[in-house]
Amino acid sequence: MAETRKFPHHLIREIFEQPDALRRTIAPRVSRDGLVRLDEIHISREELRAVRRINIVASGTSRHAGMTGQFMMQELAHVPVDVDYASEFEYRNPMIGRGELSIFITQSGETADTTASQREAQEKGSHTIAISNVEGSTIALEADGVIYTHAGPEISIASTKAFTAQMACLFLFSLYLGEIKEKVSKTLAERYIGELLALPQKTEAILSAVDRVEELAELYYRVDDFMFLGRAIHYPIAMDGALKLKEVSLIHAEGYPTGEAKHGPNALIDFRLPLVMIATCDPNDAGSIARYEQNVANMEGFKKQGATVIALATAGDTTVPQLADNTVFIPKAPELLSPILEIVPLQLFAYYVAAKRGLDVDRPRNLVKAVTLE
Repeated sequence: MAETRKFPHHLIREIFEQPDALRRTIAPRVSRDGLVRLDEIHISREELRAVRRINIVASGTSRHAGMTGQFMMQELAHVPVDVDYASEFEYRNPMIGRGELSIFITQSGETADTTASQREAQEKGSHTIAISNVEGSTIALEADGVIYTHAGPEISIASTKAFTAQMACLFLFSLYLGEIKEKVSKTLAERYIGELLALPQKTEAILSAVDRVEELAELYYRVDDFMFLGRAIHYPIAMDGALKLKEVSLIHAEGYPTGEAKHGPNALIDFRLPLVMIATCDPNDAGSIARYEQNVANMEGFKKQGATVIALATAGDTTVPQLADNTVFIPKAPELLSPILEIVPLQLFAYYVAAKRGLDVDRPRNLVKAVTLE
């Protein structure tokens, strides 16, 4: 899809490269017999089976990927997971050690605070796995194992295709660990692998509706404040959607758990503050259905307060579009995989808002691609 278009900026090209990046990241690591193969993790199956806790450490967008990984691993491998800011990790005297696994996520593989955090975890006796987009990077060379995101070079400072590839890697590892710990049945593994392999095509479907997102950007690019809301595994996507908007468009945007809106942020909600609500639903997941019903009730309340709502809804949904001012549809997907699809229209929205504001979308002010100084 990306090869057939001409792009004015690296950022929009990289957004359109995500289907191929996902194919390169996923396809070589799954087999038709329902098994995940992660050959570059040099930790024995016995040691992984004995892991009693996982620590995920990262910064920025990579931390948002780690937050989705927390939900994936706890659901599929039944192991408790903590997520830390790399910049804060060393300052809290992390109580980690043998029998634990620490995962460090960094697009460049050279992020200073993430590399320092990995070394501290190793000193405390924890096994480590790096997730990086750069082969031979410092963090990959020093880890006990590595899962490379085969996203290809990412030139724009705002991370897009590396982020979706990171989430795919985290899901692959979650499935791998779940199989080792015998928490995932063969039938479930086969179903998830089929859904993983379908992600690139579903991403292409979202990108084919790019004109709809550009129309929304035309409506809202003059607005100076946004709030992004999501529940459970969708909350990190709300955070990253807000981060993308503030990074490239220099607009103030915040990501919140939807249920936390009533604990303070609700005071800000009126017609001047557009809400971007993630209100997708997996009809095969009872928890997802319950969260969806809560989201609908929240949306009704926000509308009574005069809010303007931009919603992400699952294809075929007829309830959310009646409540929201604008709706973008996401292809149906399992609850644990839908974040990989949900972020794509939010990336597009951030890009078009920034472009319409006449900004340098590839090189936002004060930002660098790899943060090599703490």
